[in-house]
Amino acid sequence: MTQSATFLRANWKKLIFANYKIDPKILQPYVPKGTEVDLWQDTAYVSYVGFLFQQAKVKGIQLPGCHTFPEFNLRFYVRFKTEGQWQRGVVFIKEIVPYHLVTWVANTLYGEHYQTLPMDYYWNEEEKEQTIEYRFRLRNDWNYIRVKASMDGMEIKPNSEAEYITQHSYGITRRSASRSDIYQVEHPRWMVYPMHQLQFGVNVAALYGPTFSPFLECKPVSTFLAEGSAVTVSSGKRLIQ
Repeated sequence: MTQSATFLRANWKKLIFANYKIDPKILQPYVPKGTEVDLWQDTAYVSYVGFLFQQAKVKGIQLPGCHTFPEFNLRFYVRFKTEGQWQRGVVFIKEIVPYHLVTWVANTLYGEHYQTLPMDYYWNEEEKEQTIEYRFRLRNDWNYIRVKASMDGMEIKPNSEAEYITQHSYGITRRSASRSDIYQVEHPRWMVYPMHQLQFGVNVAALYGPTFSPFLECKPVSTFLAEGSAVTVSSGKRLIQ
């Protein structure tokens, strides 16, 4: 697939992943036309992801007041065929950021589902352990995801669950029932850290609807903290119309 011009350059840092099994039928209303739910070992996954955006520039220009900020999102995984080969992508159910300008750009130009809420984050790195937390305020209550992890990073193993979760070349948006857009996401393989502890409190029903509650109001099947890296996102184009 031909790559489009670069739209965004940024650093994504200290990414917390909490991964859950889900009934693929729950995801069908969100699946972009021309794609299908991608499975890992016959299982559909959704993931909470919290991370820090740093040095974000759109077309080489920094958005005013939006240099560094946290994001919290819920996403799932799809695949589609192009030139006879399967490609893998990510679909975002909702992405939360603290700035209205970021929300406007993403929703208007990419057809994403950003929401602006008050947000904060906390990092503490010591010799052997790091604490990373991202939080947002909804209905006067703070929702959060927090981890404690080792400072000793390791490479993601080939053909592992962590590789499946982190290595996707495309973001795909459902613009309408008949139109899908696609953009390319490029970054090197990330280092991950062994987890010591995960804590979270998220109002699932208020954010995503009650159909997600049975799947997200339980212990995740896996978690990890990734170091992150510089990321390049291409301009969007139509996959299906």
